[in-house]
Amino acid sequence: MSQRFTVSKSDGERRPSDIQGEVNQLFEGDDPPTSSSSNSSGGGGGAAAEDAAAGTEVVVVLKGDSNPKESSPFINSSDVAAEKSQQYDGKNMALFEEEMDTSPMVSSLLSSLANYSNLPQGSKEHEEAENNEAESSRKKPVKAPQLGTLMGVYLPCIQNIFGVILFLRMTWLVGIGGVIGTFVIVFICCSTTMLTAISMSAIATNGVVPAGGSYYMISRSLGPEFGGAVGICFYLGTTYAGAMYILGAIELLLIYIAPKAAIFPLEGLEGAEAEAALLNNMRVYGTILLTSMATVVFVGVKYVNKLALVFLACVILSIFAVYAGVIKTAVEPPIFPVCLLGNRTLVWKSFDVCAKTVETANGTVTTQLWSMFCDSPLLNATCDKYFTANNVSQIQGIPGVTSGILAENLFGTYYEKGDLIARQNMESAEDQDDPLTNSNRYVLADITSFFTLLVGIYFPSVTGIMAGSNRSGDLRDAQKSIPIGTIAAITTTSTVYMSSVVLFGACIEGVVLRDKFGEGVHGNLVIGTLAWPSPWVIVIGSFFSTCGAGLQSLTGAPRLLQAIAKDNIVPALRIFGHGKANGEPTWSLLLTACICESGILIASLDAVAPILSMFFLMCYMFVNLACALQTLLRTPNWRPRFKFYHWTLSFLGMSLCLTLMFICSWYYAIVAMVIAGSIYKYIEFSGAEKEWGDGIRGLSLSAARYALMRLEEGPPHTKNWRPQLLVLVSTDTEQNVEQPRLLSLTNQLKAGKGLTIVGTALVGSYLENYDQTQRAEQALRKLMETEKVKGFSQVTVSSNLRDATSHLLQASGLGGLKHNAVLVSWPRNWKQGDEHQTWRNFVELVRETTAAHLAMLVPKNIAAFPSNGERFTEGHIDVWWIVHDGGMLMLLPFLLRQHKVWRKCKMRIFTVAQMDDNSIQMKKDLTTFLYHLRIDAMVEVVEMHDSDISAYTYEKTLVMEQRSQMLKQIKMTKNEREREIQSITDSSRGSIRRKNPAAVTTQLSVTEDPPAASKEEKPEEESKSASSPVSPPAQVQLIHDNTTPTSPTTPATPLTPAEGAKSPGEQVQMTWTEKCDGEPAKPPGAATPEGIKDIFNMKPEWENLNQSNVRRMHTALRLNEVIIKKSSEAKLVLLNMPGPPRNRTGDENYMEFLEVLTEGLNRVLLVRGGGREVITIYS
Repeated sequence: MSQRFTVSKSDGERRPSDIQGEVNQLFEGDDPPTSSSSNSSGGGGGAAAEDAAAGTEVVVVLKGDSNPKESSPFINSSDVAAEKSQQYDGKNMALFEEEMDTSPMVSSLLSSLANYSNLPQGSKEHEEAENNEAESSRKKPVKAPQLGTLMGVYLPCIQNIFGVILFLRMTWLVGIGGVIGTFVIVFICCSTTMLTAISMSAIATNGVVPAGGSYYMISRSLGPEFGGAVGICFYLGTTYAGAMYILGAIELLLIYIAPKAAIFPLEGLEGAEAEAALLNNMRVYGTILLTSMATVVFVGVKYVNKLALVFLACVILSIFAVYAGVIKTAVEPPIFPVCLLGNRTLVWKSFDVCAKTVETANGTVTTQLWSMFCDSPLLNATCDKYFTANNVSQIQGIPGVTSGILAENLFGTYYEKGDLIARQNMESAEDQDDPLTNSNRYVLADITSFFTLLVGIYFPSVTGIMAGSNRSGDLRDAQKSIPIGTIAAITTTSTVYMSSVVLFGACIEGVVLRDKFGEGVHGNLVIGTLAWPSPWVIVIGSFFSTCGAGLQSLTGAPRLLQAIAKDNIVPALRIFGHGKANGEPTWSLLLTACICESGILIASLDAVAPILSMFFLMCYMFVNLACALQTLLRTPNWRPRFKFYHWTLSFLGMSLCLTLMFICSWYYAIVAMVIAGSIYKYIEFSGAEKEWGDGIRGLSLSAARYALMRLEEGPPHTKNWRPQLLVLVSTDTEQNVEQPRLLSLTNQLKAGKGLTIVGTALVGSYLENYDQTQRAEQALRKLMETEKVKGFSQVTVSSNLRDATSHLLQASGLGGLKHNAVLVSWPRNWKQGDEHQTWRNFVELVRETTAAHLAMLVPKNIAAFPSNGERFTEGHIDVWWIVHDGGMLMLLPFLLRQHKVWRKCKMRIFTVAQMDDNSIQMKKDLTTFLYHLRIDAMVEVVEMHDSDISAYTYEKTLVMEQRSQMLKQIKMTKNEREREIQSITDSSRGSIRRKNPAAVTTQLSVTEDPPAASKEEKPEEESKSASSPVSPPAQVQLIHDNTTPTSPTTPATPLTPAEGAKSPGEQVQMTWTEKCDGEPAKPPGAATPEGIKDIFNMKPEWENLNQSNVRRMHTALRLNEVIIKKSSEAKLVLLNMPGPPRNRTGDENYMEFLEVLTEGLNRVLLVRGGGREVITIYS
């Protein structure tokens, strides 16, 4: 098998290394060859080099297929072994060789997938760090996980589910709730965990399960916010479970194993004192046991894991002992008598015989029981009334499974705290008026019991279903073992629990069942009385099992907290991600022990159980929610291997969890939800920048699509209108935003509401400028975050700036969620000769917004606008309402004053009255209009009388026209152009008195072009300008919509005296139209270079000026004088922005008019309406 390549000499000066490089290039990326192939190829390479140097033909022979590679008709036709040995083949994969660095061969991809490590995220990062070290090659191979379904999932789940409640509270639950009631509780709780297990199995089999269990499943399905909140709830639940197990162990120790060990003795105490002493004992011993357990966990977790099987054996042995005892009761019931006085159960502790008197050879003798209720042992002693009136009887505490006692125990008996535990269906002589005496002689109810309390106490006994998924990193096949093992464990434990309810009710007397601490049966553990061969089997077994469960909780909870901390979604928990050198979570263990101690200080098992029920139920609820959400959204990645699930089952499980939360304890449920909600908002606020492909993101997409489709149904009502801004900014060569104050103004206008799109335009081609685009977008996002502008950023690239801006204007937004207003700053230095494209772009933008029926906001001198941190303590926002624009001028100051920067500024509205207007009536109408709009503002009507056009106006117009003619029609270099402009300015300055220009420096501009693009002009405009020596005169007109009904509340809106007053209700839109009015043309010499000097030196011929421009200039100057007079001290001036001329030959004059109109004002916001009403007087 060989392969031939021919390398021939093409020029005489090629070196051997060149030929060798070409040969090597054919095979770059190959794996190192074997020793045999390297020898042959090495020799071939050397021969090739020598022969190439000599100019001969070289044949390189390589080992390979017998068929020549290039003759094979199939891509990838080589055998599998060859594919595995090479990353790609020089000829077979020639189509893809340029993409090999980004798209690897399937063979290498499969090998990396096969070696996937299912370690948790933190461990994986740690392992990757180790791989980067030099000695990584000598690292010991990681032992593959070998645990199967039985040892890895089933038995750990059994151990975690069976626990303290089964041994300490199950009989009491049956006695209080009755067989039927308790069976319902058990069935609901077991159904909840079964449905949760089904959902968990679906999630666990949807891909490779990382170690970390439920927290990883929830966080990767519901996102970091939900994941963090539920993860911490699960952590708190596990921690309080440890407290509950420790309290259970101490209860077994102090009540059943070694009552004499009590530090606070209970002898002689009754009522509240006895209860307090018991709780204090629990606190002291609980703290001691917690400290011991935490020390064991700190010293070495491996000992805990080794003892796990021992503890599990204790649990299973205890359960078998109970079943054996039940079977034995059918044949020979154990002797556990209960002593009753009337129908009241007596505490069998201080007497030996259940009788008042005993017949002996010497006669009738009183017993110890007599001495407890009488003042002396004599038969004529004074005794308790109830003791005297009722007989003492002894009943069998465990009559047996065949006794028929089940019928009496079917229904529940609930007690208030301090009630007597009395036998039902048994008569007693009792005077209701007599107070209860000698209460410490009777068995009393220690807490008030009700159905929902029983649910809260029982539910922890079905938790622990996550034990298998928590060990997913140790399983041989997690996707197979987790569903089978978990569901089998829940089935087993549910069967045991349900059968226990029935068997306890069928074997044990009701008063014994309701005796929580076994006081009526010589202080024995009630379930122990049923066990065979001895009650001590249950007592010792349950003690060790509770200790083991507590150790497991103290082992698992710190690791869960460490996993949450390492995910770095809760910054406050970052310190708990660290641990000892071997990875043991030291800080997490310390915090866990402190939280666990808070549970131990509660000291009551019955009070702690509902707390951890809340946290587990919340965790299970979100597991079900995650499964239901993924199923309903039909995410493409949702392909669980476990098929026996349905979204209705998950939804039912979620509903059951929520219901059980409020059944157990509504106030604990609210507290748990507040904790989870607070953590959710904290993670959201602190910015969890994690993208895990979670279901909540999918839900957001679905909700967004639905909302956008709804928005498409029609335009928003006027009441719902708010400015949806497209903010156009420019960037410098480093892609930094040049006008950051624009975004400050955006924040002040929006306050986080509605849509904001911040866009910028770049010149060039998208392929060549992709990196530049990404940098610009990143700069926009960073500035938006700094200025707290909530919205979207967008960057467009086009061959010129004008088109790129137009694309932004057209393409931004989606469906009904589009911008309706454009915010762009006034162009800087637009009068400079090399900046002519800047103002051209600006005027075109104004035209496009008008055509698109978009509103336009143009802040002038944007650098002087306040930042978000500034505050105006006083001042005015002045609105100059010249023409009606749909109410934009009214709405914008109202929105600005919602922000803290402008909150203390007062609003003033000015409108202009002509000679034939009734200014007094206009003021009344405007005041009424503002009252109906619910806007507080001062109103002033400014009267503008007709006046003669001043010489300054003519001179200003002349300079404007001459400059525009010079710039547009004479072909000059840039320097020549600037010299001629300067000479025009100097001659004008010397001929007449000029106004003092406003000392305003504009630093930033939105539409400023890069220097390269600034010289671009559209060809048709150039030819048009060059062919017409004199621009045709233009005349301003106001176009009115005469169909609009007249309203007395709207003021008149004329622009100039020459055009007269307009009716108040007309909808006015200001535009420019060309109109020849027969004015004499300028001298022909003005169009030729030879006549330039004459124009510069001659006295201005005012009668030859375009009279339309003169009138416009007159209006601009008059308005500017009035505005400066009234609003020079205002913090902000809002002003109607007139529209540009329809014919582009007057664009530069339009810019000059706007400049004159706003001259001398510090902060100006030019506003142009979008052609629709944006404010209404109606509710």
